[in-house]
Amino acid sequence: MTAQAEIGVIGGSGLYEFLDDAEAHQVRTPYGAPSDPLVIGDVGGRRVAFLPRHGRDHRFPPHLINYRANLWALRSVGATRILSPCAVGSLRRDVAPGSLVVVDQVVDRTWGRPSTYFEGPEVVHVPFAEPFCTAAASVAVAAGRRHGFEVHDSGTLVVMQGPRFSSKAESRAYAASGWSVIGMTALPEAALARELALCFTTLALVTDYDVGVEGHAAPVTQEEVFRVFAANTERIRAVLFDVIPALPAERSGCVCADALDGTAGIAALDAIAARASL
Repeated sequence: MTAQAEIGVIGGSGLYEFLDDAEAHQVRTPYGAPSDPLVIGDVGGRRVAFLPRHGRDHRFPPHLINYRANLWALRSVGATRILSPCAVGSLRRDVAPGSLVVVDQVVDRTWGRPSTYFEGPEVVHVPFAEPFCTAAASVAVAAGRRHGFEVHDSGTLVVMQGPRFSSKAESRAYAASGWSVIGMTALPEAALARELALCFTTLALVTDYDVGVEGHAAPVTQEEVFRVFAANTERIRAVLFDVIPALPAERSGCVCADALDGTAGIAALDAIAARASL
């Protein structure tokens, strides 16, 4: 029997290892293999499953990550909460590199990524007005500040297709829309988590100013993104180690756990799992 965990952590660019005393577990899903085996261990008395989003060697670009397998695998070992650190670019001058944004809204500018579990014959429409877990967000904000980050407790994350970065025109349009930061991986992650009734929290580390931000016209580079994330990896890890034991044992104060109430969603997920086991 696969080991169990109550909390999942999805590591972003530069966060490829998380748990020190842990075991790797291969998990099968109806959607193929996740990006890597799950690494399961203890943090502050809580069972945690860690999964590097891009693989430990960063072999999966944003548009080719098997998001459905990743979220399904975490749920299959019992995770009901997901913490998802990621690297983002800033679209606002007051959101500086090195700061942390606990985003509360998201805009989808991706295409062609499988983004739902409900492809028929079961059809389920889940609410997504509040894409991220409001209860876990407050815990993450407090932990980030305790570890010395400038923390923005809200913000809109626009998710672009990648793997290229923005043109100046695109970046300026995103900024003019009032959005805060830009990344490549929060969708379909957040939407899939909602379809599985998981609490999902994105901790967005700002690594650069996007190319359209006034006064910061230098092109974004992969090297700069990785450099800034690497410089903050241990602090992000410390924040996560602070957040995990502080999460309440019972889920309340958010809409996540009830996302499938009043729908055929739970039965649909059971049907998908049953077909996959045939």
